[in-house]
Amino acid sequence: MVDQFVGTWKMVTSENFDEYMKAIGVGFATRQVGNRTKPNLVVTSEDGTVCLKSQSTFKTTEIKFKLNEPFEETTADDRKTTTVVTMDNGKLVQKQTWEGKDTFIEREIEDGKLVAKCKMGDVVAVRTYVKE
Repeated sequence: MVDQFVGTWKMVTSENFDEYMKAIGVGFATRQVGNRTKPNLVVTSEDGTVCLKSQSTFKTTEIKFKLNEPFEETTADDRKTTTVVTMDNGKLVQKQTWEGKDTFIEREIEDGKLVAKCKMGDVVAVRTYVKE
């Protein structure tokens, strides 16, 4: 099910990410770094456990999870969230909940590229990756 996502993905474009970081409450200094960072996304899957690793010169973060099972996540900007990842029509949908707020990261494969849509309310950032 998640097999199409497995691999190492290199970010090629990032649109509206500053607005998205503002919407989730990321401070100015962290946003400056976040806007300059082009992380690789490494996706692996073994025995039903999926691992998403975001690697950059600034920071490497990793989450391991089973689909549909909530887990505690500490995000790259140090939010402590309760996160659940589901498969929805071929999209990997990550929902982060913290302090009464929700954000969604929808990842899907389009034309061989991995497209991640980060949504907070009506703010949407789109980050596109190509397979290395």
